[in-house]
Amino acid sequence: MTLFEKIIAREIPADIIYEDDFCVSFRDINPKAPVHVLIVPKKVIPRVGDAVADDQATLGALLLAAGKIATQLGVNSTDKGFRLAINHGKDAGETVPHMHVHLLAGRELGWPPG
Repeated sequence: MTLFEKIIAREIPADIIYEDDFCVSFRDINPKAPVHVLIVPKKVIPRVGDAVADDQATLGALLLAAGKIATQLGVNSTDKGFRLAINHGKDAGETVPHMHVHLLAGRELGWPPG
């Protein structure tokens, strides 16, 4: 069972800020920006490259949730803004084998990332 599955099952505490039928979102314990939340699907998909056609609804729900969460946190605007990131594999910084979306905001984010 992954760390995220334990958070979803409420076996490990987290600062949960959003939940729906498809996902749970909570604040990252090691934030890289003033706003840094993780949007985690309840269905375990190890990494985005492992997703299959049956995962379309879940993947779409993650992006829709990101917009709702950004609005809830006051960063869904053209004068503020936010970034979404998905890490796939060790070289990309993946640390938990349960696909998730990082929502980062609250400061100007440089480009390119990394």
